[in-house]
Amino acid sequence: MKHYAVFGHPVAHSLSPRIHAAFGRETGIAIDYRAIDADIGEFRERLAAFAAHGGAGANVTLPLKQEALALCDDVTERARRAGAVNTLVRNGDQWHGDNTDGDGLVRDLTGRHALDLRARRTLLVGAGGAARGVAPALLDAGIGDLYIVNRTSSRADALADLLGQPGRVHPRHLSDIGSLGEFELVVNATSAARGDGLPQLPRSLVGRRMAAVDLNYGEAAVPFLAWGRASGAYAVVDGLGMLVEQAALSFARWHGLRPETDDIYGELRAEHAHLVTAD
Repeated sequence: MKHYAVFGHPVAHSLSPRIHAAFGRETGIAIDYRAIDADIGEFRERLAAFAAHGGAGANVTLPLKQEALALCDDVTERARRAGAVNTLVRNGDQWHGDNTDGDGLVRDLTGRHALDLRARRTLLVGAGGAARGVAPALLDAGIGDLYIVNRTSSRADALADLLGQPGRVHPRHLSDIGSLGEFELVVNATSAARGDGLPQLPRSLVGRRMAAVDLNYGEAAVPFLAWGRASGAYAVVDGLGMLVEQAALSFARWHGLRPETDDIYGELRAEHAHLVTAD
């Protein structure tokens, strides 16, 4: 049997093994999928050990997505544009890298939540691996101007440079957030539950049809979603659907078959109060 895993730190909370087990039952494919804890300094060695014991594919979560890119021999165009990898595919003795985060997010927002993303003036809060994963797909989905704010200006600048659309993508320091006007889509790509804390977001950001989207779910998403509701956002969405959709896209890369997602999403949504944080 081929082996699959999710690497991250911390990773014990990850729902990925449960999601992929559900996909395996649905499709009739036998799945061996586990969670492997590895911090940045340990990732290369543990990934090599995994490959040596028959590892055929892996997901990568915080804080390893940019490190994973550096360990790949080749990557897809969407991973290159993101500058981050969340899906690894073993090809012989090499790793091929992909990033399904952005397409997973867009599938959830446009499909499950019926949001029309076209021409929406968009604010992306954060410029790390999570932000890098979703920014290219949001642009491809037809959003309008994209503003990226981050506590460290150089990281916002680096992401904007990577995206390569200077007339459409605008990096800003977090302190500028109060002067940016209204938005129709605000995406929180910070990991507030991991010690950073949610940035102070003014109500002036909220446009008439604004959707507040957190890439986290469960406890980690509570502060941002509470801000969205209190500010009168038209729609408030957490990252649980994105998690399931990106997993389905990874599953399809490994097994050549894209599973249905509604059943496992509904099962996890029913347990929402017990969930901790996003992958």
